[in-house]
Amino acid sequence: MLPSRRAFVTGGTGLIGSHLVRSLVAEGWDVVALVRSEEGASMIHAAGALSVVGDVTGSDGLVEAMAGADIVFHVAGINETCPKDTAQMNDVNINGPVRVVEAAAQAGAARMVLTSSVVAIGEESGTVGTETTEHSGKHVSAYARSKYFGEVAARETSKQFGIDLVVVNPASVQGPGRSTGSAEILLRALRSHRPWLVDLTVSILDIADCSRGHILAAEWGVAGERYILSGATLSVRQAVSMVTPMLDRPINPRWIPPAVVRFLGIPLSWLVGGNKICPDLVRTVLHSHRYDNTKSITDLGMTYTPVEESFSRTIDWFRTEGLL
Repeated sequence: MLPSRRAFVTGGTGLIGSHLVRSLVAEGWDVVALVRSEEGASMIHAAGALSVVGDVTGSDGLVEAMAGADIVFHVAGINETCPKDTAQMNDVNINGPVRVVEAAAQAGAARMVLTSSVVAIGEESGTVGTETTEHSGKHVSAYARSKYFGEVAARETSKQFGIDLVVVNPASVQGPGRSTGSAEILLRALRSHRPWLVDLTVSILDIADCSRGHILAAEWGVAGERYILSGATLSVRQAVSMVTPMLDRPINPRWIPPAVVRFLGIPLSWLVGGNKICPDLVRTVLHSHRYDNTKSITDLGMTYTPVEESFSRTIDWFRTEGLL
């Protein structure tokens, strides 16, 4: 366990980072978070942490901002399946971790936790990904590619600068506070009486579990290791069966065979609906993600929220926000 509890967080105003900041403060950590705006600073201060203005796209001021931190949580990143600017995403997701590792080492931080993603595992479609899975060499999306090479670059840089680096690979994060990305697909299904759905396998992670996994990785994670954080792997049919009793009406999906999606691709995706469709999204959906969370349980002491509870909390938040 760390001798003291002073943390520096990048990406502290995002979904994962903001929850992590609140969790760290609740557990008695002294927290400083990197922000890019006054609005972001206000959010951080409301959570009981301090803020400093800066950006991971540049190194200026990062070392000074991290002064006194025992550990750095590098959460900042661009999470877009259909990015408009892949160059910007690559800079943030690949070069960003390098800049932060270098700054952390120069600031004297003991170690760093890097927020990667399960899509960086690179397992073959239909197989179960683990921390030691050999990457297939295929990337389902530009985002997956950027997270993979961000991990590689961060590891190489941490060895060069002699800083302890622990990597966490969260599955699709769900819970109160998220209505975009994969949560948008869930929300669209909940809003429709007869949604078009594909029965594939997904792995999800409750937002509270994601924060807890980051903190446990900081305290107990082995330098140079990665830890998959995944609360549940289930089929879309199973998910529909779970959430239907939580609604005031039934959901009667129209099921699209995966082979049809694979054949028709983008034209069919427009029939399903939505305006954020691209080949990367089709490949990601069809990949059918499955991950083994055993290492996080045995090595970090992780426990996971029952998936029914995660869905219930998410749906309650949707209602509170007027999204349903």
